[in-house]
Amino acid sequence: MPTPEQPVYPAHWEADVVLRDGGTARIRPITPDDAGRLVRFYERVSDEAKYYRFFAPHPRLSDKDVHRFTHHDYDDRVGLAATVGDDFLATVRYDRVDEHGRPAARPGPGGGGAPRADRAEVAFLVEDAHQGRGLASALLEHIAAVARERGIRRFEAEVLPANRKMIKVFTDAGYSQRRSFADGTVHLTLDLEPTAASLAVMRAREQRAEARSVQRLLAPRSVAVVGAGRGPGGAGREVLGRLRAGGFTGPLYAVNHALPEGTTELAGVPAHRSLRGIPGPVDLAVLAVPAEQVDRVLTDCGEHGVQGLVVLSAGHTEEAQRALVRRARSYGMRLIGPGAFGVLNTAEDIRLNASPAPYLPPPGRVGIFTQSAAIAIAVLDELEGSGAGLSTFISAGNRADVSGNDALQFWDEDPATDVVLMYLESLGNPRKFTRLARRTAAAGKPVVVVRGGRHSGGALPSGHLVPATHTPEDTAAALIRQAGVIEAGTVTELVDTGVLLAGQPLPTGGRVAVLGNAEALGLIAHDACRAQDLTPLTGAALPPGAGPAEYRQALGAALADPDTDAVVVTAVPTGAPGLTADALAAALRTAIDAAPERKIPVVAAHLAIEGLATALSARGIPGYPSAERAVRALAHAVRHARWRADAADPGTLPAFDDIDEAAAHRIITAAGPAEAAGRHPLAPDRAHRLLAAYGITVLPALPAPDPDAAARAARRLGYPVALKTTAPGLRHRADLDGIRLGLATEGELRRAHAELAAELGWLGAPRPVVQAMAPRGVDTVVRAVADASVGAVLSFGLAGPASELLGDIAHRLLPVTDRDAAALVRSIRAAPMLFGWRGARPVDTAALEQLLLRLGRLLEDHAEIAAVHLEPVVVAPRGLSVLAASVTLAPPPPSPDLGPRRLPAY
Repeated sequence: MPTPEQPVYPAHWEADVVLRDGGTARIRPITPDDAGRLVRFYERVSDEAKYYRFFAPHPRLSDKDVHRFTHHDYDDRVGLAATVGDDFLATVRYDRVDEHGRPAARPGPGGGGAPRADRAEVAFLVEDAHQGRGLASALLEHIAAVARERGIRRFEAEVLPANRKMIKVFTDAGYSQRRSFADGTVHLTLDLEPTAASLAVMRAREQRAEARSVQRLLAPRSVAVVGAGRGPGGAGREVLGRLRAGGFTGPLYAVNHALPEGTTELAGVPAHRSLRGIPGPVDLAVLAVPAEQVDRVLTDCGEHGVQGLVVLSAGHTEEAQRALVRRARSYGMRLIGPGAFGVLNTAEDIRLNASPAPYLPPPGRVGIFTQSAAIAIAVLDELEGSGAGLSTFISAGNRADVSGNDALQFWDEDPATDVVLMYLESLGNPRKFTRLARRTAAAGKPVVVVRGGRHSGGALPSGHLVPATHTPEDTAAALIRQAGVIEAGTVTELVDTGVLLAGQPLPTGGRVAVLGNAEALGLIAHDACRAQDLTPLTGAALPPGAGPAEYRQALGAALADPDTDAVVVTAVPTGAPGLTADALAAALRTAIDAAPERKIPVVAAHLAIEGLATALSARGIPGYPSAERAVRALAHAVRHARWRADAADPGTLPAFDDIDEAAAHRIITAAGPAEAAGRHPLAPDRAHRLLAAYGITVLPALPAPDPDAAARAARRLGYPVALKTTAPGLRHRADLDGIRLGLATEGELRRAHAELAAELGWLGAPRPVVQAMAPRGVDTVVRAVADASVGAVLSFGLAGPASELLGDIAHRLLPVTDRDAAALVRSIRAAPMLFGWRGARPVDTAALEQLLLRLGRLLEDHAEIAAVHLEPVVVAPRGLSVLAASVTLAPPPPSPDLGPRRLPAY
């Protein structure tokens, strides 16, 4: 058991981080065992850096210094180090101080006296060779999180004016800060409460670092294939051949430990028995050795300074996979795999095909991420069939390290990529994924996704170590759409949609002109438009003998029509003179180029015209072998254009003057120790008071266990009243007739009570209550749930069969703006019931939207609220009434997407 001299090591402070240059480092607490590492680190630091740290010449550390800097209590004194391998690259330390700058005294055993000091002095030291890599910024994020955990609210630092780099670390962090100059030093004070600015700074640094780490994998200057066989066959020899055939522009090496002594060449490239024997640097190593040999090869790679790994090998146990990632990161490397298919980059100055793919696709504007090799093959095959090109491609296998989120960070800023296609078999951090996808899509790069295993009940593919999500499928789908992600159902639909988005402008509406030389195919296109909620327009009915000139003229007329938002061109072979693939594609391109002011998409659906898909693709026009596929891709583009327009004006977060946040906090924290330890429902009276603090009034309901109690309750509330059951198995069961409405007299109330007891008593105690009558309207249900995977979610639907039987419920991720609330109300299929369906009076949707906004604000302000359920909420033509409510509290779930940057460790 640790003694006071040996405090418990805070292992949860350990983290792997990606640095500015794309390499990795491990941040961890410093321990007494680090004395030797600290001395070696200090010896490598320049005299100037030492002077900046200590404000005086300090050439070496004394034994007292070493003891001080390696012995911490992990409370008042904390030191963190950034490491690679066995070496320190940088350190940071804080010491808790009082308002006079003296070491803060710890409270006595009784805990009495003045409150603990909430400030600390902080200081950094970064090895000169690693300055500029973002080490100090990363350490500041982590030491600030540690300090907040230990009750420290501000950092103070004394910095020499000449130490401009360190001053910039503090001033660029985004925290609220104060700065002064006295006695020849700059005095900086940072408030450690996260701000919108500090979060934005952290995420911008995260994006640059993770993008750079992927860029190093996709654009290596040199590649080594480890495990390249001596003869044809085998994954390693195959990848080596693909790299050569693709024309990789950098040095290429083959490595096989079984090569005979003196072998210098294999399959036309320099060969070595060990990676350590390669005379020059290696940026990327492709590992095609059995799983049990990967660890040995990884050590060779790390000691040679390899920047990244693609691990084709499969068959690792879960623990072996975790160890593989830990060791790769310990050397500063990122890893794709294990079980990866490989990576491709079609840029002319790189031409990388580090995969078994038979050839390097032509350059294009589409970036693709997949996981398993089988799906990778399917996606590349579909892309080839479309005639489209590729920018970059990643198949991450088990995605033990590099994930789809990392790839999104890269493609977000990649000038060669306009559209991102992803086949995801698992999501390690759904909250981060939706954030990144929204940012990428809003910036003009659509993200199209197929989610494999959506209906597998949360089961993960073998080898995937990410936490299984328990978010309901309909909720997950709604939140992904809300983030601007285009969700496709199949690989074919994924590629179809991506090809259109990569080469065509987004439509401004859903009016589609259909033209072609076959009436039957045109009718199919019309029906497909109707099925996708598009509006087909009557286009030119070309005769069967129409040639390229007629097509050019018809398309020109459609483009000139201001009522046209998109065009579907259909074509079948009819034997018409000159209707060849090249001639038709050229005619369509000519018509488009003749109307440069009309930025609308044009797609083609064709049957059995040899080479037309390739000819169209070469001219930037997507072609499809069926009208249904063409229209489905177009419909995705229409919906995405609408999302983009809405995202440009997201609305505002409301400000409520009548919210009592402090009162709500008191109600929440009034729970006893047993309640506070786990998930528990609030008592009804406390739940109602909590909601009332945010302007949500629940109509009172008084217990009526017998007729006399019911009569007393009615006299208190005033007639007319409602009598209803509240037993768990009877609530909201209209089929059991457990409610009596509009009871205007005591006699009616007593008869109703007797009827309920007689009719429902066999089901158990009905637990009746008396409630004042609410104005008639539409019964709805409003819920809010804190989901550990995605964050807090607000849900809305109509009460009863619409939501319970048909699943007609809409969802929005918090925070919710006024436009979000309005869209939430209108997005359910049964929304017409709220707006005067069949001549009924429209209800007060404005009041409903206000309720949604207030409930969203409640969960945003109080992370301890796990769930709120309001049912029914009766929305009347004027106002609404909440008839029942429940609130559940729980310890706040961790928010990894809001803490300091760290790579996931599964």
